[in-house]
Amino acid sequence: MAPRSSPAIGGGGGGRVAVDLYPFLRVYEGGHIERLVRSTAAVAASHDDGTATSAAVRPATRDGVATRDVVVDEDTGASARLFLPGGGGEGRRLPLVLYFHGGAFVTGSAFGRLFHRYAASLAARAGALVVSVEYRLAPEHPLPAAFADGWAALRWAASLADPWVACYADPTRLFLAGESAGATIAHNVAARAAGPDGDDVDIEGVALLQPCFWGARWLPSEEAAAAGWRDDEPPMLAPGRLDALWPYVTGGAAGNDDPRIDPPAEDVSSLPCRRALVAVAEKDVLSERGRRYAAQLRGGGREVTLVESEGEDHCFHLYRPARPSAVELMDRVAQFISPASSCLQAEELHLHGRRRTLCHGNATAAAATRSGAPRRQLVVSGGPTTAKLGRPKTKVCGGPACKAQTALCLGPRGMGKAQRHGFVGMGGPMPSGTNKYSVSSAALRVLC
Repeated sequence: MAPRSSPAIGGGGGGRVAVDLYPFLRVYEGGHIERLVRSTAAVAASHDDGTATSAAVRPATRDGVATRDVVVDEDTGASARLFLPGGGGEGRRLPLVLYFHGGAFVTGSAFGRLFHRYAASLAARAGALVVSVEYRLAPEHPLPAAFADGWAALRWAASLADPWVACYADPTRLFLAGESAGATIAHNVAARAAGPDGDDVDIEGVALLQPCFWGARWLPSEEAAAAGWRDDEPPMLAPGRLDALWPYVTGGAAGNDDPRIDPPAEDVSSLPCRRALVAVAEKDVLSERGRRYAAQLRGGGREVTLVESEGEDHCFHLYRPARPSAVELMDRVAQFISPASSCLQAEELHLHGRRRTLCHGNATAAAATRSGAPRRQLVVSGGPTTAKLGRPKTKVCGGPACKAQTALCLGPRGMGKAQRHGFVGMGGPMPSGTNKYSVSSAALRVLC
């Protein structure tokens, strides 16, 4: 299948700009639409419907991942691309991941090279069957069309009607994932599953990377970004343009106080999943809302992992997938989906592109189990903790509240953020015998 196109899309049409959603889209007076981020060239699937049987899914593709396109909703024509890692399941069932690409609800395609590459990497790294959803885009299809397509994809996957899903997926390990607008879609699809429509849907977890949540009122960090970014480096997303995004993609039917883009705490805390991963980027204007969302999820009793990538901006992992911070983020998402491959169970991580420091006090390894698989976690000052990668010369919080929250706090700035959002308790002294290690991600895997 090929990415959808529209006759309304074109290059710069001249004239005055009526709606500026840079870097994604501009709308000119008269209705001409200019998509600034175009869908990259389509990548053909490795299999077609004629080779969809379970006997024909031993992939011989260059990246070791077999792909096939399917229709998930006959009424709307919504489709998806399946990504099956090499060897199929080799006698074991694979996690099932519904992935929604980003693009501000107005651009991007599951069949384009950018998102094809990411979904294939995720399938290979996590050992999961990934269903990358080709949802309808605004403004030709205003929201909630994309949410409806996401829901149709979830129902399609849960039905186990497809031979790849039926033969290889573990329906008890169902995840919703996405970045930016795709993360917002994943949230709204999961929220719908909390209602009567989702009685037979069991969601293990959600993985939201730099989720696109907004609101009618700016948060302090957003006001600061609008006033001027530090070092005169503008963020990828500008608050003023984000103000215009939601009214535009909903066709003027909703404002920024819409709970679908600004979900209330009670909706977040009641999300029907057992685990969640939320990733934010330090320079991303949306990062503060991502942290708040993670804290609200945790308030509902979820097992929440918050990952922050320092020095990075919105969706950096898509455009520079080989840089250390992007590789580390992919590793964390893969470990979240497939915990048996996890090295560290982290409730909050600070990721650095060039240098990472792991700080821990009197750490010993403790065995834990999940779904019958052995797990390892750090133990600090007598209580189970998790690790965060932070700046050198960091301090460790050893107070009783921190132990109770199972978080190891590293880095003065990271500690402040964690405290604000309820992830740790402050005030404890640095445990005696604290050691500092500068390690690469590869070394971390060896240590574990």
